[in-house]
Amino acid sequence: MLYFSKLRIFFICLITLFFIVFASSNLFKLSNDLLKKKINLGLDLQGGSYLLLEIDNTPVIEQKLQNLTITIKNYFKEKNIRIKNLKLIDQKLSFSVEEKFKEKIIETFTDKESDLNPYYQRFKSHQLDIVEENDIFFINFSKQGIVELKISSQDQALEIVRRRIDEIGTNEPNILKRGNDRILVELPGLDDPMRIKSLLGKTANLTFRFITNNTEDSFGAEKLKYEDNDEEEVVSKRIILSGDNLLDAQPRMNNETNETVVSFTLDRVGAKRFGKATSTGIGKQLAIVLDGKIISAPVIRDTIASGSGQISGGFTFQSATDLALLLRSGALPAPLNIVEERTVGPDLGQDSIDAGMIALVIGFVLVIVFIFVKYKIFGLITNVALIINLFLLVGILTIFEATLTLPGIAGIILTVGMAVDANVLIFERIKEELNNEKNNLIAFDSGYTKSKTAILDANITTLLAAIILFFMGSGPIKGFSLTLGIGIFTTLFSVYFIARLLTVLYVSKNKEKEGLI
Repeated sequence: MLYFSKLRIFFICLITLFFIVFASSNLFKLSNDLLKKKINLGLDLQGGSYLLLEIDNTPVIEQKLQNLTITIKNYFKEKNIRIKNLKLIDQKLSFSVEEKFKEKIIETFTDKESDLNPYYQRFKSHQLDIVEENDIFFINFSKQGIVELKISSQDQALEIVRRRIDEIGTNEPNILKRGNDRILVELPGLDDPMRIKSLLGKTANLTFRFITNNTEDSFGAEKLKYEDNDEEEVVSKRIILSGDNLLDAQPRMNNETNETVVSFTLDRVGAKRFGKATSTGIGKQLAIVLDGKIISAPVIRDTIASGSGQISGGFTFQSATDLALLLRSGALPAPLNIVEERTVGPDLGQDSIDAGMIALVIGFVLVIVFIFVKYKIFGLITNVALIINLFLLVGILTIFEATLTLPGIAGIILTVGMAVDANVLIFERIKEELNNEKNNLIAFDSGYTKSKTAILDANITTLLAAIILFFMGSGPIKGFSLTLGIGIFTTLFSVYFIARLLTVLYVSKNKEKEGLI
């Protein structure tokens, strides 16, 4: 029936006022922490940087296979099987053996019932394949193994990228997976992406190794260049310490030398290793290597047992801050390459905002004029409900601090159209009821009741489409579906509570009047 209790009216007014206050917080600066929430502008509105990163999994595959060579060598040594020419080429391990050992090797890696089951399980767990061609055995990752490795690398890289960007304090970054070897990074408000690109482009693989003059070092040696010049040093491949042992890293100013350094703190295992290495290596140079280049190579003067130290290398405060950030966030599992880059300037973003707002205002004004001309006083009621509907929608988006994009504005415009459509259905149904019913109250009540099914069907089907778009789409599509979905609920509330309440108040005072609509 066309009846609203005082309690019901109170709750309608309270809910409406609540969302209007939150919507208004986007226009005014309020001191209350709760009311400081605002709608964030997306990349297409605010401007910013778009980076599509691709993970180079080649080093990861080679490292995994390289680690496997130690296991294979040890196993064959235990079984007195001589292998020849064990090497890694084109992401494949290859080796040859004498004819008499071939069958035993095939059993080792393929027969799950043999007594060599642990090796079979190891192969299966790593998704490895072994084949024989021209008396040479080849070991490589299967297709499924490559896919699993890529997914694992992507998950690790995504977390590291998120940590690095969060450390910088970028506002509302959008970091998403793309396929199984790409990561999308959207940084609204950032119009100079050079620092971000520099940070994301570094693997940040930190190692501490001794400089040696002996190229025949028992652990092997390699020539590495310094980061700031072309000088080379012969560095042992033996890793004394890695970035995995770091607990914290911070930029500091060395009061004695008045230079910027990066101080670091090690975990318990790292402190023990570092203490042992510095106690036995007094007088030696310890190379601090980052991504294959020497940052610095200080001479060890005394044992460092405190579990903390400093990295120097002619840093500026900014470069020291960035290095500390990289070390804190951890090393990437594989290098990242930028395959696509776009920068949206603030002028383009403002143009998008202006275009969207102009479209919204024009559409809104045309709808208001049409509905007022068509339904007079009830058109005015509809327009009031329509304005409140927009405040409700913006209020909900503000509470969740949603990110508004240009497609999101399109969703708001569509919400305006759907809100009017519901009212048109109701008023046209009321007109039909007035032709058969002289009592205005009964006619209006019947109009609202009998049009409900059609309105709900239309909104539910649209809501289902919005839900599908939200879960199946990405980026701007999600923004459109989110505003559209929320708009459906605010539309139904404004139609059946706000507009209906105002209609009841007017009809109750003019129930004897003819030609109300």
